Amino acid sequence: MRLESGKMDFLKKLWIARKLILVVLIPLSLLPLPLIHPTSEASCAYVLIVTAVYWVSEAVPLGAAALVPAFLYPLFGVLKSSEVAAEYCKDTTLLLMGVICLAASIEKWNLHKRIALRMVMIAGAKPGMLVLGFMCCTVFLSMWLSNTSTTAMVMPIAEAVLQQLISTGVADTQEDDENIEVPEEVSDKEENLDKNQLELLYRRESYVKKELSTLGEESNGLALKLSARQEFLKKNNGYLPQTAVNITESQQPTDQNPSRYPTKRDHMICKCLSLSITYAATIGGLITITGTSTNLIFAEQFNSRYPDAKVINFGTWFIFSLPISIIMLILTWVWLHCLFLGCNFKETCSLSKKRKTRREELSEKRIQEEYTKLGPISYPEVVTGIFFILMTLLWFTREPGFVPGWTSLFEKKGYRTDATISVLLGFLLFLIPARKPWPSASSDKATDKNSVKEVNPDPLAPMITWKDFQSLMPWEIVILVGGGYALAAGCKVSGLSVWIGRQLEPMSGLPPWAVTLLACLLVSGVTEFASNPATLTVFLPILSTLSETLHINPLHTLIPCTMCVSFGVMLPVGNPPNAIVFSYGHVQISDMVKAGFGVNLIGVMVVMLAIMTWGGPLFQLTEFPDWVIMRNITRSL
Repeated sequence: MRLESGKMDFLKKLWIARKLILVVLIPLSLLPLPLIHPTSEASCAYVLIVTAVYWVSEAVPLGAAALVPAFLYPLFGVLKSSEVAAEYCKDTTLLLMGVICLAASIEKWNLHKRIALRMVMIAGAKPGMLVLGFMCCTVFLSMWLSNTSTTAMVMPIAEAVLQQLISTGVADTQEDDENIEVPEEVSDKEENLDKNQLELLYRRESYVKKELSTLGEESNGLALKLSARQEFLKKNNGYLPQTAVNITESQQPTDQNPSRYPTKRDHMICKCLSLSITYAATIGGLITITGTSTNLIFAEQFNSRYPDAKVINFGTWFIFSLPISIIMLILTWVWLHCLFLGCNFKETCSLSKKRKTRREELSEKRIQEEYTKLGPISYPEVVTGIFFILMTLLWFTREPGFVPGWTSLFEKKGYRTDATISVLLGFLLFLIPARKPWPSASSDKATDKNSVKEVNPDPLAPMITWKDFQSLMPWEIVILVGGGYALAAGCKVSGLSVWIGRQLEPMSGLPPWAVTLLACLLVSGVTEFASNPATLTVFLPILSTLSETLHINPLHTLIPCTMCVSFGVMLPVGNPPNAIVFSYGHVQISDMVKAGFGVNLIGVMVVMLAIMTWGGPLFQLTEFPDWVIMRNITRSL
């Protein structure tokens, strides 16, 4: 017995120290590779494997693991220290900084909440339309903000609506009972209830009152809990999986407290609405280059590897990905509706006011009250909205492709990018005062007083401060992206990418669509357990080399895999929005696996459809491009 207990204690200690053991053993066990084969390819492969294992296992923080090439490449003679350092800050870093400035202004002045509530008010309180309304506003916000920040912003609004649905569920049932016509002449047997039935009825009413009071107490503390959750996300940059939200078993009371929901249908509505928000955040992040960090990683690595391509910018990406997101949004809504609410769309999606129940009317009233609390639109919200529209228009019109863009007004070409616009407008937000510079009416003064004085009493206080920017800036993602650039540069200089390409030559017999499909399935499977940015950073150099070896347009493989890497929607650890939604306790892991599997399949099929149809003429995917040939010639020289 003592021997067995000693073994158990030893195993427990090993399990506790598993990350430290992994950090030490992986470099030591792989060290013979560069020592036995002292070539630049072997040394680069050693650094690549060690960094990839650290990223996938998350034995150390992602940002810290991204620093491994910074000291191992110089030690093994792959790259100079100055050359590695230059890879850690690129054009996309400036692009991200400008977007974060705008996101900080949107969040600071509650413009996101106004947009979300307005969209939900338009959709109505019918379960099907309510889910669709929340999905639409989440998709729109996720186009410009990070998926995690969007989920953290929208989920509290959805939770308030769900609490209203739950708290009025019993009242709605009682009202339906009262609406039933009863004959005037009632027999004494029907009029006099049995003593036991009366006793049960009184117990039920007292229990319901107790439950409602408990829900009221919970809703009073909801704002504090949610604000704490959002503050925690801000400290963690709002991007990183697993570390963004700590999930405990006590936050999953679904099975232990079945009376939390008046009916099973109420529980299904809660599940459907909660999951729809995390899926919509993922779908919205696909639309723009800045929508998610994986898009930024792809854009910078692609432009660095193929500088002569000039095909990936905000406009081309938007044109390609917008139809994908619209199709995915509709199919995902239909899938979740059928899975949780059934296939009777006529009942759950009717816009007729005559068919509304008491709880739906109360829910609409609650949403209206939340919107009224925001007051009239303020001056800072107007300025933020103008900057939002201006940034989008300037991105679209920089180099649209079919007509000359505004960059043609300058003599020197290639100096101005999307990052130039982003940083310029972001910088102006630090200068423009948050108060009106001209005298305003009393109502406007009251509005400005409520919106500005609470934040900063200084009359010349700017729209955002450095503290606002710093709270949202994902510095760890910036370092992670830089580590990916450093790995790619090492593979290029050492010749490892050429060696990998030679090993992949047996796949040359497959058609391009089959290669792309296999790559998408592989990436979407790995990203369920590893972080999205780390997965894409590891696979991009390999897939680029594979495409060059098989004489396939690299975009034919890279773009679908970049999108599919975001489809880690089956588990709470797949991405941070999943963890946020799971922490509210409405869904179980089995629900996420079942619903996420369907969403994953929908995403892969829609992406494959896009790359085989409108993606072909947009990016000229049927031809092996000249910019790949030019790169290979330059590299050989």
